[in-house]
Amino acid sequence: MRATGYVRKLDSLGRIVLPKSLRKELNINEGDDIEMYVDESGNVVLDKYTPRCVFCDVAKPNTIDFKGKVICSDCLKDM
Repeated sequence: MRATGYVRKLDSLGRIVLPKSLRKELNINEGDDIEMYVDESGNVVLDKYTPRCVFCDVAKPNTIDFKGKVICSDCLKDM
């Protein structure tokens, strides 16, 4: 991961603003879901959320919602 030079302060509600140039570079748009987690090195990671199949646990763009569960098209074919 490269250093970008972006430095932002947290506001009183714990929010930060992602600069427009960074959002454009990462293809993050208003209303997109963002996933947050801590990696094995202790770094906070922000990532554009992609639903994961409940069966194969793979993040794929072609998923359906079946009774509140995400299923990919490959697993659906296997059913």
